[in-house]
Amino acid sequence: MINDQFSMINQKIITNDSNKYDLEERTAVFAEKVIDFCKKIPQTIITAPILSQLIRSTTSVGANYCEANSAMSGKDFRNKIGICRKEARETCYWLRILARAIPQQKEECRLLWKEAHELLLIFSAITSKKRHRVDN
Repeated sequence: MINDQFSMINQKIITNDSNKYDLEERTAVFAEKVIDFCKKIPQTIITAPILSQLIRSTTSVGANYCEANSAMSGKDFRNKIGICRKEARETCYWLRILARAIPQQKEECRLLWKEAHELLLIFSAITSKKRHRVDN
């Protein structure tokens, strides 16, 4: 059940151009999955701040990627992608903490963490490629 629930996250999401990978859609789907997951978690004095931070960092990934795609300059693009990277890393952190706070949700947290980590790697690669182009 859990694997079916999160299978869309790991599928390639394609736009009208069949060769173009839609990272905006992937980040939006990821945020939706995290929101749906967080709705199932009982709010306690421990979980409430963790859930708030998790939702903020997760939704920020996609929002900043949308901003990066509308950047006015290369510097602005690099800055927004850097924020995406930081927010993806923060999302990994909050998922780790939530898994500790609610051990019965550890497997779902792990699956979401995996997607956050993949996004982190993607944004790190984008950052690395942009730096390389600027340096040369």
